[in-house]
Amino acid sequence: MLEQKLDCLVTSEEATRPVWPVRPDGLDAFLETRPPAQAGFLRDSGFKAKSGELRLLPGDDGVAGAALGLGTETTPFVFGGLPAQLPPTATWRLEAGDYDLDSAILGFALGAYRYTRFRDEPPPLARLQCPSGHERSRSQASAIYMVRDLINTPANLLGPAELAQFAVTLAQRYGATAELIADGALQQAYPTVAAVGAGSSRPPRVVTFHWQGSAAHAEAPLISLCGKGVCFDTGGYDLKPSSAMLRMKKDMGGAATILGLARLIMEADLPVRLAVRVGCVENSVSGHAMRPSDVIMTRSGLSVEIGNTDAEGRLVLCDLLAEACDESPAVLIDCATLTGAARVALGPDLPALFCNDDSWASTVLRSGSAVHDPMWRLPLWAGYDDWLKSPVADLNNVASKPMAGAVVAGLYLQRFIRPTTPWLHIDLYAWNDSTRPGRPEGGEAMTIRALFAALNERFAVPSKD
Repeated sequence: MLEQKLDCLVTSEEATRPVWPVRPDGLDAFLETRPPAQAGFLRDSGFKAKSGELRLLPGDDGVAGAALGLGTETTPFVFGGLPAQLPPTATWRLEAGDYDLDSAILGFALGAYRYTRFRDEPPPLARLQCPSGHERSRSQASAIYMVRDLINTPANLLGPAELAQFAVTLAQRYGATAELIADGALQQAYPTVAAVGAGSSRPPRVVTFHWQGSAAHAEAPLISLCGKGVCFDTGGYDLKPSSAMLRMKKDMGGAATILGLARLIMEADLPVRLAVRVGCVENSVSGHAMRPSDVIMTRSGLSVEIGNTDAEGRLVLCDLLAEACDESPAVLIDCATLTGAARVALGPDLPALFCNDDSWASTVLRSGSAVHDPMWRLPLWAGYDDWLKSPVADLNNVASKPMAGAVVAGLYLQRFIRPTTPWLHIDLYAWNDSTRPGRPEGGEAMTIRALFAALNERFAVPSKD
């Protein structure tokens, strides 16, 4: 899963056929540049240059090229249908037009992704000529492929040990110093992660790794990332219905997202220090599993009553966040497939952002809009904080009221964040329910392009001594 070949992109321009991206307001001018037979074909076939509309253009010996309608769309995904729509017998090149080439290359690559580990060789897809100087698109596509592969891998093949080893391997690839914590050491350092994993025959793991850019000095900004890596979630004793378990292999989507973001940071060699923590665990039912009304101690010393064993993600994260704050990071980011409430509020395509720093929230939201990787900010509403009260412990892991579930989850996590630490919590879906151009059904890498753009904006220029 680490090596992404991106066979859909080639460097040679030899024997390529053209694709002309066209917007409606430029259609007339484009038709004037085409040979009469092609212009007449486009007119007669009703081509209007609508978003995603494709026409193959006739030539003397077959298909001479293609016209792709862009409509008014500026996202990468308008190019995402091309790998399957264009004839795979040719390699294609994008002609100049009113669009961003980096975005187009990325969209094409995202549309070419397929998870084929258990299937016969799929039908071939078209390939795109990618000029030199567009390494950013390749890097982002590779990271997104990696995240998608992780989420799509069945839970029987990607348990806590396998996810942890993958994180270690990724860290070592970029020269980071990694540590894998298990067994008694994990129980001591991350008691809430241990409690979530107690019911599974596959013991939990925590991976931490630290990396420093080649231009980063000892006092360079520290970016801290934490990810929820629940490889499968039954709900524990608060058992999910079977229909709700069908996609629970994706409950490690937060960890996959964090690893994808870390890969982008390290591959770009940002002049920063990086700390990554991933909690790898399975939430199962057994005689050893945590029970509703149990009380567990957290790393920070707070006691937590288990109001619901299916609210395990916040337990996985809270010890990681507490440890991350001890290092006083310049920014702390966590990602998790945390609540169904966020999906009810915002739907599957729009991750929920919670943030205790308005400046950081503004930067991330603006970056997400610019790169078409959006989020929507929800409040850490202090008025709901006492909903987490417990009569026997410092707090409960769920609210006493059946409302504002995503907000309450954020408030729970905030209890483990130092007030001086800029913190972003992202509650995401990490999945496409159906196939759309550039977004095939299955695991999805949400927010990593937005977060990377925001971090690059803040930290790309090295600090002067």
